Amino acid sequence: MVAHVCPWWSVPLTIDPPLRRWLHDPRKIVGPYVKPGMTVIDVGCGVGWFAIPMAAMVGEQGKVIAVDLQRQMLDMLRRRAEKAGVADRIETHPCEQRRLGVDAHADFALLFAMLHEVPDPTRLLGEIHDLLNRGGKLLLAEPPLHVSRKALAREVAAAEAVGFQIVEQPRLRWCRAVVLARTEPGRDG
Repeated sequence: MVAHVCPWWSVPLTIDPPLRRWLHDPRKIVGPYVKPGMTVIDVGCGVGWFAIPMAAMVGEQGKVIAVDLQRQMLDMLRRRAEKAGVADRIETHPCEQRRLGVDAHADFALLFAMLHEVPDPTRLLGEIHDLLNRGGKLLLAEPPLHVSRKALAREVAAAEAVGFQIVEQPRLRWCRAVVLARTEPGRDG
């Protein structure tokens, strides 16, 4: 069982507060990694704080696979994406508690402030690794109040154990973050 998952009913209080826009501007955080035509995966997407801006970034030829455990989050994301005019680029995917179940390949994946909520991080990281193309990147960011430096080091070690390599350690406001890449051949050869 998951120790703590941000409940869907708390979202109206946190959808778009000005402080969050300043702290975690999606364009600044994922903009360096998300390009037109890409397929990206947002795991633990919530109501689309990152998925909706990424849908704009990937353009008409790209796709965002928004994955969450809570269907209510995905329903809210869908409504917000329709308002933003990017719903056609977002595929919502309800996952299981211990398995993503995504059948796709991607160029980029995002785990933002959620890996610490997963009962088996190594399994999830292995699934994401298998979904990424060679050279595909994973941005892992965790909140410092929930995840210590040692805990993040354990998460990174788990990522390296499944085949990821650290390529960058970006400085993000109020986050501990690392960018990892799949360097050996992926699903695309």
